This record gives sequence, C-alpha cells and structure tokens, in this order.
Amino acid sequence: MSLDTAIFAGGCFWCMVQPFDTYPGIKSVISGYTGGHVPNPTYEEVCSGKTGHTEAVKITFDPDVISYDDLVTIYWHQTDPTDAMGQFQDRGDNYRPVIFVNSPQQREIAEKSKATLQASGQFGNDKIVTQIEDAKPFYPAEDYHQDFYKKNPERYALQEAGGREQFKQQHWNNKD
Repeated sequence: MSLDTAIFAGGCFWCMVQPFDTYPGIKSVISGYTGGHVPNPTYEEVCSGKTGHTEAVKITFDPDVISYDDLVTIYWHQTDPTDAMGQFQDRGDNYRPVIFVNSPQQREIAEKSKATLQASGQFGNDKIVTQIEDAKPFYPAEDYHQDFYKKNPERYALQEAGGREQFKQQHWNNKD
C-alpha cells in the first residue's frame, strides 16, 4: 500500500478534521501549521499573526481507496472559496483558504478543480480566491488540538455555529 498526503487550509483546523476523518481510505488527519517562516511554531505564535503560518490539516490517505481529486472536492464543500481574508468567523491570514500541493499532479488537479468551480457559476460573479501553493513544512499542532471534534464536542459545535454549517447548507447542500 502506497500512501500520499494532502494539506488543506480552510479556517479553523478544528472544523477541517471531521469532514475528512470519516471517509474510507483516510489514514490520519492531523491539525497543524504550514506556510510560515518560523520553525516549530506554537498556537499562540501562529495566532499572533507574526509567523506567516496558516492553520491547516494534513491528510494521509490511500489513493487506491480515495483519490486526491475526491479530497479536493470534499475540501471545497467545507469552505467559502470566495473569502480570502479567513473563513466564517475566523479572520486573518492564519485562517486563509489554501490548497497546499506536493506534486505537479496535485497542482494540476487542484487548478482544474478551481477553474471548474469558477466556471460553474456556483458563486455567481464572485471570484474563487482560494490559493494553490506549494506545500511547505507542516508542523503538527499541540495535542489538545488533535481530534478536537471528538474531545470537545460542545466547543466544536459552537465553532461550527459561527457560519460554516449554514454556508455549507446554503451553497453545497451538504453534498459531502
């Protein structure tokens, strides 16, 4: 079995684990930080906005069971791809939407998917602003951030109530 990884940023990483965690072929979903210039940042450092990192999830998956293309589709259905300044109630660069690609094949799939979404008219005349960037070092977040939706279901529900779930219902009809 040959595994691959995918890294997606879509606002608070707490809200990005559960949607991927439930699919066959997903081996792990790790919350963490990527895209910055400080090695091994802490949550507090990332939240300060001074490290350049984005909260993200690193997904290890079996491409024989679930494709990268499928993962990109699941990703779109968790985010507002028209909001470059964060996601829902989470504002700032550390919450910006990004697909971090680790190969030319991933870039091709992500770019094609983004173009298809833009051409679909799903968001009217709004531009799809989610960035597609080369993967950078990924640093796992502190243990208390891992599997947050399982460990802290009430707090997770509050975070989801900040607009993400309503947006998904309105724009994606819970297609994931």
